[in-house]
Amino acid sequence: MFSRRALKFLSVVVFLVLALVVAGIGVYFGYSYVIAQNARFEAFSTSGTTIGPDTAGAKMVVIPRAATTKAIAALLSDQKVIANPFLFTLLSKVNGFDGQYQAGTHFVTASMTYDEIMYMLSQKPKSVTVTFPEGITYKQIKAKLTAAGVYFDEKKLDAMVKNPSLFLDYDFVRAIPVTAGRDWTLQGYLFPDTYEFDMNADEETILRTFLNNAENKYLPEFYARAQVLGLSMDQVITLASIVQNETAKLTDMGTVASVFWNRLKSKDPTMNFLQSCASLNYLREEQGLARRYIATDADIKFQSPYNTYQNKGLPPGPIGNPGSDAIRATLWPDKTTYLYFVAMGNGNTAFASTFTQHLANIKNSKYYGQ
Repeated sequence: MFSRRALKFLSVVVFLVLALVVAGIGVYFGYSYVIAQNARFEAFSTSGTTIGPDTAGAKMVVIPRAATTKAIAALLSDQKVIANPFLFTLLSKVNGFDGQYQAGTHFVTASMTYDEIMYMLSQKPKSVTVTFPEGITYKQIKAKLTAAGVYFDEKKLDAMVKNPSLFLDYDFVRAIPVTAGRDWTLQGYLFPDTYEFDMNADEETILRTFLNNAENKYLPEFYARAQVLGLSMDQVITLASIVQNETAKLTDMGTVASVFWNRLKSKDPTMNFLQSCASLNYLREEQGLARRYIATDADIKFQSPYNTYQNKGLPPGPIGNPGSDAIRATLWPDKTTYLYFVAMGNGNTAFASTFTQHLANIKNSKYYGQ
């Protein structure tokens, strides 16, 4: 017979052996599960499977910033993507996905496994890339965002652009004067470029994306030069927006800018009107009308502080969003005596110092004389 001590020792040994066996089995199955899971994710990611808004049965899931797994599970349950939020939360922890989910827009389907949903939500959110050309207006920016598939509240965005109190952390925004008759306070400062937006970017994020770029593009030398000229940056951006919309030809921008500067500085008060057709086209677009190459009498007589045929000096604010080239041309214009210019219809612009010369150029213009 075994002694009590021997039995106790034997029991301990048996227990340890069983524990090691159980642990070994657990490790084996755990390792096998991880390997199988990784294989599934690898197959899923390399299968070319993409889920987007046009995928049959796709549901859009927008994960808020700093959302917990529990909150995400509740969101998925509310959208009928998963049936058991508790199981999703448990599996997320077991699978190591907690803390890996990416805030932003994702697309999943109810037919996907919980593992696949977790994997998709941990990937880069769906975004769109949008290019905004130099001179684009705020209204055109909204149209491009909508066409690209960015979801936003237009009324909220309009309110922020008109009253940019949320963006006073930008020096150039704080410096924008309160001007009577100004349409869109931030117009001119929504720097034209190519951007990537989450499909559900909030309105503040959309505007900060533009403003952050503007902050980087407005070089210290721009401010220094504006100070030398005795101008505010808002005046520079306003005139640059007109220059930008008068010509797309880089080599002509400095000359076009010189015409406007010569008019503004002229001692003849009748010449202090910029008479920019770009300002009239801006007014037409604000009314939902198409641009014209040749302004009509009705366009010229339209009553608005943005009508540079009817009002001296600069309009209340920019008529679009100029790029760096137009801003630089405005700050460092060519030295000329020109007071007039006309588009010739072949990509060139004809400049004149006298009205007689200007009339001759108009006669030779494709748009006017032929």
